[in-house]
Amino acid sequence: MSNDVGSDPRDSMVALYLMNNDGDELTDILVAALEDAFRILKDEWSRTRH
Repeated sequence: MSNDVGSDPRDSMVALYLMNNDGDELTDILVAALEDAFRILKDEWSRTRH
């Protein structure tokens, strides 16, 4: 397994955002992913309590 950035498409995508100084766009994507994860966790927690 290679440790270079090109080995994982997700790593390459992050590297491109950082190289293009698109920090705000990357932050928006990460915040949206966290919101989705918390929503899923909340839904699962609600199902297990009822």
